[in-house]
Amino acid sequence: MDPEPRDEMVGYVGRDLLAGRRALITGGDSGIGRAVAVAFAEEGADVALSYLDEDDDANHTRKLVEQRGRRCVLLPGDVADRDHCKRMVDRAADELGGLDLLVNNAATQKPVTDLEDLSDEQWDRTLTVNLHSMFWITKQALRHLGEGSSIINTGSVNGLRGNKSLIDYSAAKGGVHALTYSLSQNLLPRGIRVNAVAPGPVWTPLIPATMPEDKVDSFGAQAPIGRVADPDEIAPSFVFFASDRLSSYYSGEVLAPLGGETLPG
Repeated sequence: MDPEPRDEMVGYVGRDLLAGRRALITGGDSGIGRAVAVAFAEEGADVALSYLDEDDDANHTRKLVEQRGRRCVLLPGDVADRDHCKRMVDRAADELGGLDLLVNNAATQKPVTDLEDLSDEQWDRTLTVNLHSMFWITKQALRHLGEGSSIINTGSVNGLRGNKSLIDYSAAKGGVHALTYSLSQNLLPRGIRVNAVAPGPVWTPLIPATMPEDKVDSFGAQAPIGRVADPDEIAPSFVFFASDRLSSYYSGEVLAPLGGETLPG
């Protein structure tokens, strides 16, 4: 990628906000997932990373975590597979000795020009990876999460306002936000907080891999701040929701770092 994404939390100084915590992060090999993994490690957490098949990226993230003195477990596989999701959660808990934090971050997208170009297969794949997997993973994680645990889902500005070329992605992310609201109400009696981070444009490997070159060149320019965000700028929002010290009164929130854009409601 040119420029290389800033997703290694260079210069970030932790304050032991997550000391002794154990986190499972899906889509943790690069981009926002990598930045969150490194930030959590800097704050004292051990992490398990779920990812599809990008072994080189995942191993680099593990190196960054281990440089901060924390454990990192790699869990490759497709979250579109319900059985894999269940096995992956249980293995993460087994390897780390339990779970306290869950970050549902894995996602896929593929722009289309017209609705007729959106195949049934793409619709099903996008909804399965971006939404159904969150349900499967969260449900299985409840076997391991307890009072004081925190679940953080990655939403999107597209789930707040829609996107004409990301129809399936927007629908899935809107579902993520609604799922967050519902789960927060359902799980609060157990002492488990559920929140979401819904970023605007972020410079991750997903962008050049899925968007036309002309759109990649101008990606993020529409934000009032005038540029795309880096994953390093988004990860602290996840630290905020993960830390009881910072957000013990927050559940059912969708935090939208949009570079100056404001949305009604």
